[in-house]
Amino acid sequence: MKQTLLCLTTLLWIDTASAQDSSRVTTNFKDTVAVKIDTSYWQRSFSGGVNFNQASFSNWSGGGVNSIAIGGVVAARAFYEKGKTSWDNTADLQLGYVTQLGNTRKAADQIIIISVLGHKIAPKWDLFVSGTFNTFFTAGYRYDKLPADQTSLKVSNFFAPAQLTFSTGLAYKPNDWFALRISPVAPRFTFLADQSVRVRQDATTGLYVRDPSQKAYGVDPGKSSRTEWLAFQLQAALTKSLSENVSINARYQLFTEYAQLDNINHRIDLILTAKISRYLNTTFGLIALYNKDFSADLQIQQTLAIGLSYNLSSFRKK
Repeated sequence: MKQTLLCLTTLLWIDTASAQDSSRVTTNFKDTVAVKIDTSYWQRSFSGGVNFNQASFSNWSGGGVNSIAIGGVVAARAFYEKGKTSWDNTADLQLGYVTQLGNTRKAADQIIIISVLGHKIAPKWDLFVSGTFNTFFTAGYRYDKLPADQTSLKVSNFFAPAQLTFSTGLAYKPNDWFALRISPVAPRFTFLADQSVRVRQDATTGLYVRDPSQKAYGVDPGKSSRTEWLAFQLQAALTKSLSENVSINARYQLFTEYAQLDNINHRIDLILTAKISRYLNTTFGLIALYNKDFSADLQIQQTLAIGLSYNLSSFRKK
């Protein structure tokens, strides 16, 4: 009997210890959540938020316009690491709309997916191959500088444009929150699935009109794709918690075709998130793009929002 009790006690202790070893505690704004440890060499994180803003007026002497704005932001990551091999996959998605006086317009839109396969050759250096894809969820329009009889003009759409860049080279990774990737070989493919986004600006009036004969996003008239085989790419990525409740996610990308060194593309993506409570945060987003194939001027998209959020991570602290 005593031996039976001793065996049961031992088994119970082993089971309890195993349960403790198979889970750990993660923090979400000072709240502890038990997360089962993933022993498959994968680490994952997910951050999603919904932002909502509404204003209405009735006989308001100060004036105003009824409006509703809603937007969603998702950042997901899946990271595999075993021995000297790593595979890092990230997805950043945004989509938002604002409605005023019965008119609904897009306020934010992007799809960016990046996958990087690396092999460590030194403590801070990797050889890598990667793929970067970006496009929009839905159609985008411009509403200014149009003929009097036109209220909107389509200038973008899903896969119009879309860019897919493959690259290989050397990566410098001094820590787990920063990486610099240098790619002397980086072919890029630009797709244009919707030919109706071809527009031009009239030199005399300054107005924008549809023109099927116009080059769009670097794609020649009558074609649906463009290939830049001999190209160079440099990428810098930073993902770091600045404090317990403030984090930053930033990327810089430089791309140029060797034959067109006078047309160097620059892109900066920045998301700064500050948690107010477990399910409430404020987000500042910035996209800065300089690409002569898209526009002769610097393009900037900036968003600031407060809304509901949900975060989950199985990344191990180092």
